[in-house]
Amino acid sequence: QVQLVESGGGLVQAGGSLRLSCAASGFTFSSFAMGWFRQAPGKEREFVSAISWAGDYTNYADSVKGRFTIARDNAKNMVYLQMNSLKAEDTAVYYCAKGRLAWTLRLGDYDYWGQGTQVTVSA
Repeated sequence: QVQLVESGGGLVQAGGSLRLSCAASGFTFSSFAMGWFRQAPGKEREFVSAISWAGDYTNYADSVKGRFTIARDNAKNMVYLQMNSLKAEDTAVYYCAKGRLAWTLRLGDYDYWGQGTQVTVSA
C-alpha cells in the first residue's frame, strides 16, 4: 500500500532553516508528481510546493517563493523541502502528498497523504 512518511520538522527561530524529508513506498515513485502542503491551526490546508515526476518542473506558493526549495531523488523514493529564512507565519503541520499525475498543482489531484510533521517557528 502507498505510504508517505515525513520527517525533519521541529522548533526553529525565525530566520532559521529546516529540511523536511518524505519517504515514499508502495507505488512507482518516479511516475508521479509530489507535493508539499501545510495547515496552520484554524486554517485550511494550503499548497506549498510541487515537483513533477522527473523533477524538471517545480512550483511554489507566493508566500514561500525564494525561501523554500523542493527536490526529489527518484533512486531513493524521497522528496525534500528545504526551508530557509523561516518566518513565524510558516508555523504549520507540513504534509507530503502523492499526485495522481506526472505533473499537477491541483489539490484534488493529490490522492495520498502522509501523517504530517510539525514545524514551529518562534518569533
